[in-house]
Amino acid sequence: MAGYGRAVIYHIALPEDWAAAQAAGEYTISTRGVTLAEEGFIHGGQDLAQVEAVRARFYADLDDLRLLVIDEDRLDAPVRLESPPGSGELFPHIYGPVPLAAVVEVRTL
Repeated sequence: MAGYGRAVIYHIALPEDWAAAQAAGEYTISTRGVTLAEEGFIHGGQDLAQVEAVRARFYADLDDLRLLVIDEDRLDAPVRLESPPGSGELFPHIYGPVPLAAVVEVRTL
């Protein structure tokens, strides 16, 4: 995307989790109902096709979601492309909290 760093990472967030991150100054939710501390990393997507697949699989029962657009260059934590067990597809995993300054856009899904 123009205007961002070398790569963006997409992350689906619940509105209340995003609100809590804004109050705390950083985002620390790995995925729905699981924290960074519990999982060890924050799940992300490389493109909107991955976002839609994750949404359909894990968030289909929810209508009010946020899509965080994260500029990888603004992260302090390492990012690794990894394949979940049973999948040949690579997903970006962020191994630390996401500072608010790294979230360059928030979209309503």
